[in-house]
Amino acid sequence: MNKKNNTSFLFTKSFVLSRILFVVAYAIVFAIAFAIAFNTTKFLISNSYNKAVELTDTSMVINTANATSEKEKDATKGNKNSKDASKDTTKDIKETPDLLEYEKNTINVYQKNVASIVNITNFQLARNWHDLSTIEIPHGTGSGFVWNSDGYIVTNFHVIYGGGQFLVSFHQDKKQYKATVVGYSQRKDIAVLKLEQKPKNLTPVTVGISKNLMVGQKVMAIGNPFGLDHTLSTGIVSAIGRQIPGFAGVKIDGMIQTDASINPGNSGGPLLDSRGNLIGMNTAIFSKSGSSSGVGFAVPVDAINSMVPQLIKHGHEIRPGLGISPLEDRIKENLGINKGVVIQSVIAKSSADAKGLKGMRRDSFGNYFLGDIIVAIGDVEVNSLEDIYSVMEKHKVGDNVEVTILRDDTTKKVKITLMKLSD
Repeated sequence: MNKKNNTSFLFTKSFVLSRILFVVAYAIVFAIAFAIAFNTTKFLISNSYNKAVELTDTSMVINTANATSEKEKDATKGNKNSKDASKDTTKDIKETPDLLEYEKNTINVYQKNVASIVNITNFQLARNWHDLSTIEIPHGTGSGFVWNSDGYIVTNFHVIYGGGQFLVSFHQDKKQYKATVVGYSQRKDIAVLKLEQKPKNLTPVTVGISKNLMVGQKVMAIGNPFGLDHTLSTGIVSAIGRQIPGFAGVKIDGMIQTDASINPGNSGGPLLDSRGNLIGMNTAIFSKSGSSSGVGFAVPVDAINSMVPQLIKHGHEIRPGLGISPLEDRIKENLGINKGVVIQSVIAKSSADAKGLKGMRRDSFGNYFLGDIIVAIGDVEVNSLEDIYSVMEKHKVGDNVEVTILRDDTTKKVKITLMKLSD
């Protein structure tokens, strides 16, 4: 009997212990499962957030300067606050007498120029493969400004690049106006549009000068960043005479550097001085994210003032040239030539041809032989195409320049009259 009771007791004790272990094990498994589910959810939420940020950053990235995409424009199109804010931009400054002089100046410049600034929408023509009709697809937007009362609009070339149709809108004007391309210079990243129909009141910008700019001067940029029309930002001239890579693959000289906020959509908009005069056209930024980093660049107004009349009259840039076709730098370097610019060919009946300059030649066996190598123009040493372009910027068609060439290890100086070239 005792033995039976002891056995029964042991069985009961073992059963209770097994139950307790089962409950503990179940609790541990449940806790682990809950922790895994929680962390997975947290990861998914975090990952979704990061992807949203990445997409936002990606939508802001542009190549040169800065034309904002149509999707960005749509994202801000319905922003009532931005529309309401734009209605108050012409409020009489006398109604707020407590403003600082600096603020009054900024407001006066904005109110003086806001009617001259436009938003440009670029449409690409595409084929509808269902019925083979031609349709317009929004390609992007940028900024521009009224050049004169004839309805000419100045902007960047990269704003209109690839477009077939263009719509221009003005401050507090709901109507959009069609415009056509009159001319452009890829090298300078400058383009001119003309309105097919003009609004009742057309206010051109006041053209200033840029050759006397000083580092530290106050500047203001007006444009349409991310589709937010007629946005103002302020800053200073950070540096002058900068050289930056241009849209056409050729570096642009003499650029104005500014810390005024310039973002996608500001391209083609004006850079203004404290008098409200045009001193440059906002063109590019240096940024890893695609949005403003405080390092923006504008084409100086002196270059614009020289170029726009040519584009209006001829449709392209008229520039001086030596009358030669240079060999590409990379090919020259592959040949082991580090100094000078190799003349590949000479344009017939040019001044260079008349003065006996020689290009490369090829014998009957297919072997190439070097002709002349340009090592200097005037007192400026040249070792690349960029160097020649920089020198030519300082001259005009018809100027006589002294060119130093290297021929068979002997240097020779010749006078050449610059001829007319066009893009």
